[in-house]
Order: sequence, then structure tokens, then C-alpha cells
Amino acid sequence: MAVSVREGTISSSTLLKRLRSGSRKNATYAAFREVGRVIRTVQLLRYLSDAPLRRRVTAATNKVESFNRFSQWLGFGNRGVIADNDPIEQEKAMKFNALLTNAVTFHNALDIAEIVRQLLEEGWEIDPEDLAHISPYLTEHINRFGEYSTHELGIQPDAYDPKLDVDFTPLREQDLTAAGLGQAA
Repeated sequence: MAVSVREGTISSSTLLKRLRSGSRKNATYAAFREVGRVIRTVQLLRYLSDAPLRRRVTAATNKVESFNRFSQWLGFGNRGVIADNDPIEQEKAMKFNALLTNAVTFHNALDIAEIVRQLLEEGWEIDPEDLAHISPYLTEHINRFGEYSTHELGIQPDAYDPKLDVDFTPLREQDLTAAGLGQAA
């Protein structure tokens, strides 16, 4: 298929239309499905027979799961449920949570690096293998709800002044007409 697209025998849009149909009778779809199954089987056999690969996959999976737990912990509002049906609002909520998660992770990593530098200056010996086990997904020092002091509860706020300092003099009729707004009411 790739050679056919490259040689111009078939257009990429035609190939995508054939694959998108998902019909079991479609020979192109069936061929790609079988190739996918072969690749998946080879990868599974490789995974089962290679212990170092299993350790790397497990470590990577644990990192991703830790990130997701940390992200969910930071986005605690509404138990992580996005109640809005608007796809744009859903995407914004997910992106804002990802931005917050990355910012806090970065801040934690900077704090960890600073502590390691201080320990090295004090003469401690830091083993790189020990550093490999440190996670930037720390939560103990984060107060998600903020800090609120109660000693200010007795302080009376200044009286609210509803007067606005805006000049609301009426517009002249010719200004309205010139602006295309017609006659003044």
C-alpha cells in the first residue's frame, strides 16, 4: 500500500476511504487487520521472552500511571468528572489540568534538584541509582484548598459605594445620526 501511494497507483484518500469502511469483506481492511495481528503476536512473544523488556515496560507503565494519579489528585474538583457536554469546554478543562500538572511537576523537579545540590555541598554521596527512584509527583507539600487565616474575620470591610465615577451625559442627536444609529430616543 505504501509503495502504491508513493508510486501514484492509488491515492492516499482512496486508501483511507477503503480502510475507513471497516467492512470484513474489504480485502485491504482484512489484510491490514491480519498484519496488525501478526505484529501484535510478535510483540507479545518478544515481551514474554525478554525479562529486561518486561522490566522497562513495567517501569514506563508505572511512571504513566503515577502521572495520571498525580494529575487526577491535582484536578480534584467534581471528582475529576467533566460535567460540561461542550467539547471545547471539555478540551479546555483537560488542557488546563495538564498544564497545572506539568507546572507542579516542574516545580517539584526543581525543588528536588535544589535539595540534591544542597546535600552534595554538605558532603553527602548521592548514588545515581537512588536518584532514579525519586518521583516528581509529590503531594505532601501542596495545599490544594489554600491557606485561609481566621484572624481577619472580625475586620469590617469598607462600606460599598455604588456610585460610579462615569459621565453619562446624553449623546447629541447629530452624534447618533453620524454614527448611523438614527434619532435619539
